[in-house]
Amino acid sequence: QVRVVESGGGSVPPGGSLKLSCVISGYRIQQLSDLCVAWFRQAPGKEREGVAAIRSTGVSTYSSDSLKDRFTISQSQELVKKTVYLQMSQLQVDDTAVYTCAADWMSRCTLTSRDYINWGQGTQVTISS
Repeated sequence: QVRVVESGGGSVPPGGSLKLSCVISGYRIQQLSDLCVAWFRQAPGKEREGVAAIRSTGVSTYSSDSLKDRFTISQSQELVKKTVYLQMSQLQVDDTAVYTCAADWMSRCTLTSRDYINWGQGTQVTISS
């Protein structure tokens, strides 16, 4: 059974940084090459939106150039248990949201939530002075 577990949320002032982690386990090693892991976020009163995704081969995608300038998605090289990170810097109040990690297998990673079946519980990120 695939498990997705996030950690690393918290509260920082505007301009600060946070690093989120997402651990994916329970998959077969033969599935690793097509594994996609994505970060989504949902702010209060808003719809969930994709932030960034990375395929196990290392190809990454971001929702916008502005986010790409401030956020970096990366991954560990473990085979049995994959960890995906989201390094966030120059955080703004508008970045406040619940950040959730999702994993699934596809030839090209998307930032569409319905493409992902395996979800974590989410971690709160609050940007406030």
